[in-house]
Amino acid sequence: MKVALYARYSTDNQRDASIVDQFRVCRAFAEKQGWHVVHEYSDHAISGASLLRTGVQALIADALAGRFQLVLAEAMDRLSRDQEDIAGLYKRMAYADVKIVTLSEGEVTHLHVGLKGTMNALFLKDLADKTRRGQRGRVELGKSGGGKTYGYDVVRQFAPNGEPMRGDRSINAKEAEVVRRIFRDYVAGKSPKRIATELNKEGVLAPGGGEWGFSTLNGNAKRGNGILNNEMYIGRMIWNRQRFIKDPDSGKRQARANPESEWIVQEVPDLRILDDDLWNAAKTRQVAIKIKRGDDGREGDNHFRERRRPKYLLSGLTKCACCGGGYSMISADLVGCSTARNKGTCDNRTNIRRDRLEERVLSSDGSGSVQGILRRVHS
Repeated sequence: MKVALYARYSTDNQRDASIVDQFRVCRAFAEKQGWHVVHEYSDHAISGASLLRTGVQALIADALAGRFQLVLAEAMDRLSRDQEDIAGLYKRMAYADVKIVTLSEGEVTHLHVGLKGTMNALFLKDLADKTRRGQRGRVELGKSGGGKTYGYDVVRQFAPNGEPMRGDRSINAKEAEVVRRIFRDYVAGKSPKRIATELNKEGVLAPGGGEWGFSTLNGNAKRGNGILNNEMYIGRMIWNRQRFIKDPDSGKRQARANPESEWIVQEVPDLRILDDDLWNAAKTRQVAIKIKRGDDGREGDNHFRERRRPKYLLSGLTKCACCGGGYSMISADLVGCSTARNKGTCDNRTNIRRDRLEERVLSSDGSGSVQGILRRVHS
């Protein structure tokens, strides 16, 4: 019998050796049964809460192609911990006439899918609840609830019993000065785009170690993210502003705002980087930018959807021939390299009329490839 092996490990105290161990015990079991292992599938450091994994998707595709008759794994929770997903996987394998066998449960049946699927779903919820309880406890002690914030270093230390003490931070003097500079430049009238460009030209690394973008500075005021909205810089830690829900179709997390009554606010004066005057001046400018005055003199909201760059026929399809970044509308008639204008890390300042670009691309003379046109324009 042709058998496929599947192994997975998540990020909770596991490592690559876990994959090797799972394959080893499964291979030994298959040999005892006289089964022939034809392929091995694996997913590294990926949660079992979704089937949107390259390894398990390849497993499904090959099963439907008839490349093996049985799937062997260490346990059902290696295949998936999501009740809906394990049921879907079972249906697909049944359709392909492929059996599922695990070392823990034996041959998987409808009964296993129902009972173990429910147990695994409860495990995930319990794990999430425990994680949030731990995060809240640290926040109420004035410590970080998780994640790294620009301007601070994570303090790694251990309790007398050897257990790691999590959530402590200290101010990073170099990054703190960058934060102060950003706020001073913003208050002085510079746009986030210009500030990001200047930082990139000087080789100052962004929070993720790459290039600065204006969205890194602007963030979202309501959610409290972005350099210009982080109240940690004035010694105030706010936790639970939002929660995340996984989109069942894409597998991506979507943020949902929590009511202010559910926020946990903790004063941490020892982590203050900015004085109140500079912070308040920045907030005042943010409010002023969001207000527009109409021709009749009345004021209204200058919504970001009205300020963002308009779409055009080839939006998302045009790329800079120099850096590979996207082209976007820079005026009513012209498109140009977004990287050159938003980050300042590309030297291509050449523009092209939108109607000319669209006409050349849509023409049938064979010379209308987007990349070719933009190369000729730049040269």
